[in-house]
Parts: sequence; structure tokens; C-alpha cells
Amino acid sequence: MNNDSIRIKRPIAGLAGSSLCAMAMCLLAGCGGALDATIGGTVYGLSGGTSVELLDNGSDALTVNTNGSFTFATKVQAPNQYNVTVGTQPTGETCTVSKGSGSVSQNSGNITNIAVTCYATPTANEYVFGTVLGLASGASVILLNNGSNTLTVSTNGSFVFSASSTVGAVYNVTVGTNPSGQTCTVTNGTGVIPASGTITAVAVSCS
Repeated sequence: MNNDSIRIKRPIAGLAGSSLCAMAMCLLAGCGGALDATIGGTVYGLSGGTSVELLDNGSDALTVNTNGSFTFATKVQAPNQYNVTVGTQPTGETCTVSKGSGSVSQNSGNITNIAVTCYATPTANEYVFGTVLGLASGASVILLNNGSNTLTVSTNGSFVFSASSTVGAVYNVTVGTNPSGQTCTVTNGTGVIPASGTITAVAVSCS
């Protein structure tokens, strides 16, 4: 028998090694390519007429001017990290971030549980602030402070005028333009900024 006819075919070592590496990489990546995850969450307590600037990994700036969900424009690819911080605080408020850092993995999916909580800054209470209640969905009320500082409020909840007031200054909040089909009234709308800087919250009720 010719010895050439009974040669045993052996796998080429280089090809076998490459196949094993490819299989291992496929298992690690889920054989579906790298995961691109969106980064987002929810903003709470932001006053009407203000905005907060959020950053992811020090860039990808996102300006949020209403409470509710937010999502950054740039996705993060597994296994990279995300780190959400406040770039610019809103007027008269301080916002803090919880659950803002982590790593994207094949199992994490989109990140949606970041919480940004905003509250009035005690040292900035010389800003005239208050609350709007009863505003119909999609409606807006224009408020005035001392007849000139204009603020448009489109959601129920807290608001703050952008211009600060000095101690001893008089504030006078009135309705500039009522929402369509509604009438809004103001209580605690007039007073003087005390030395403590703390004023009684203005209440705007729409019906």
C-alpha cells in the first residue's frame, strides 16, 4: 500500500488557535457585536423657568428644563463607563445625582435609573419662588415680579424667578397673562426680602 494514501490529516495549529480565539471572543461579546447603551434617568424637583445642565463623562452636555425623564444623545459602548454629573446648576437651586456612575455590560441594557434631585438652595432664598397648582395640561401662565421680571410656567409645581432680590427689596408677584380658559390668582405675592433671605412661598392657583 502506498504510504502517501494513508497520511493522517492534522489541523493547522495556527488556524485551530484562531478558531478558538474567535469562539472565546464570540462568547464574551454574545456573538451579537458590542452593546451600545443609552444613558438616562429622571429629574425631580426642578423649578419652572429654570434649567440644569447635565454631563456624561465630562462632556455630551444635556440641558433639561422640565421634570421627568432624560436621555443623553451619545450612547456608551460596553464595557465602558458612564459618569453623570451636574455641569451648571439651575438658578436658586442645587441638583444632586444618585446612581450616576457605572459600567455598561452586555446584560445591563439601557441605563434608565439615574436620579437627579433638585431643591431650593438655602443660601439663594433671596430669589422669589413659589408653587403653581391647578394649571391645565398644555397650558401656560405668565407671572410678573414687580411688573417686569417675566416668568412663563407651563407645569404645576415649584417655580423661581431668575432675577435675585436684595435684602429690604419689595417683591410683588402678579399674573401677567392667564392660561387659555383659566384664571389664576396669587396669594402671598407681596412682601419684603427679610435679612434672613427667607420669604413665604408665593402660591399661584389656577382654575
